[in-house]
Order: sequence, then C-alpha cells, then structure tokens
Amino acid sequence: MELTAAQRAQYERDGFLIFPNLFSQAEVAVLRQEVARLTDIRADEVVREHTGGVKSLFRVHEGDGPTASAPFRALVRTPRLLRPVQQVLSGDAYVYHTKINAKPAIEGTPWMWHQDYNSWSKDGCPTSNMATFNVMLNDTSEFSGGLYILPGSHKLGLLESVQDTSTSYKLWSIPKQKMIEVLRASPPPVPVVGRAGTGVLFHCNVLHASGHNLSAEDRWHIYVSCNAVANKPILGENPRPDWVVSRNWYPLPIEDDGAVTKAA
Repeated sequence: MELTAAQRAQYERDGFLIFPNLFSQAEVAVLRQEVARLTDIRADEVVREHTGGVKSLFRVHEGDGPTASAPFRALVRTPRLLRPVQQVLSGDAYVYHTKINAKPAIEGTPWMWHQDYNSWSKDGCPTSNMATFNVMLNDTSEFSGGLYILPGSHKLGLLESVQDTSTSYKLWSIPKQKMIEVLRASPPPVPVVGRAGTGVLFHCNVLHASGHNLSAEDRWHIYVSCNAVANKPILGENPRPDWVVSRNWYPLPIEDDGAVTKAA
C-alpha cells in the first residue's frame, strides 16, 4: 500500500493518518484468537495490573521468545502496515517494539496524555524519526476507551514530561498544567474510533491519550512502534530490556499480504 501525496501532506500537517477497515474481519479473528492464547503466558513480556489482569503484551512480532506469535509476526510485515511506515520514515525501518494494550470491560484504565518519544529519547534514539501503527482488534468507540490524538501537536517538539507511576507500566506523561495550556491553544482532540481492523499511523511526538473503558466489551489494540534503521538507539548503561527496546535493528522486509490468515 502506497500513501498518496495528499496522505503524506496530511501526515506532515496533523501527525497521524486513519485507515478504516484496513484489515479484514477474518484477519482480526485470527489475531484475537492469538491474544486469548497469549494472555495465559507468565513472562516479563506480559505486564499485568495489580489485580492480576493483563495490561500489555509485548514482543509478539518476533519468531522466538515466550510471546512469539506467527500471526502477529506476519501482521508487521504486511505491505498494508509496513509500506506506509517506510514512507513516513523515509527509508528502511525496524520494529522498536510491539505492544498489545488491554482495556477490560468496565475496569480498563486511562493512558494519560503523552508523547512516545519522551520514553524513546531516554532510550538513546537520536531523533524523532519514529512512528507507531495501531490496529484495532475490537470495534472501538469513545465509550470503550478509544484513542484521542491532538492534531498537529508533533510540531510542538518534545515537551517536558514526568513519570506516571499510577499504572503497572510506567509512562512518561505531560504534567497537568502544561497539558491544559496545550489543549487550550490547540484544535480539539480527535477521537480515533472505528470497526475492528481499522489502522492508525501516528508520529512519535504527537500527543495522544485514551480514556476509561466503560463498555461491556474488552478493548484490545496492537501498537507496532517502528524506528528508522539509521536512528537506532545509542544504548547507555542498564538499558530497558529487549522486549521494550528491540536489539533487532535489521530492516524489516515486506512479505505476503495474506500471511496473517495463513499463519492461523
């Protein structure tokens, strides 16, 4: 899949693109079946809430490790996902990490306003030439804790952040007063909603957040975070583990667009 000139311009302006119904319901069914299997695994890559429920599943895109998954490995190599990433990063890319975020029905908690590059700059990535491709694994609404994106906020550059320790997975979020100032000076946030299979590509400096899941259905999304090969991190002492900051810096190849269902 090739982005058009209009889509490239929209990404530069807004910091994100939405692709409705990018993946079929048959593909989504395969991926959801994999999520059900992966949630039973006990490993560092499976981050759980204090209540024991799964918060996030990491490193599902590789061929080895406790959370290895053939369908998710196929997903990140499809031209529908990888080619737009290569275009916005202007060349070869690799997967920085994969993360499947859960928001259980009624109990799913918010992710506060943040920029992904606040964490990734601390990992040693020299520039913000990074992006994330999110694929919805459920029909998603504002009511079920969908994503919000602040259009054009990637142009603000990297903002000051503080570590949010209120969740089991630590997040560098924007301080409340600063975020209020940014919101008042910006266009309204865009709720990213749609059917399962919808894709969203967004810049690593775009401000985004998600709310509480108050619906009767669990909400699952996969976030495929990618880095330009030329932008690989300069790792310092005690870097975060491989399942958060991949050491596999080889260019990711585009493979079979139908491989997700074939891997079932």
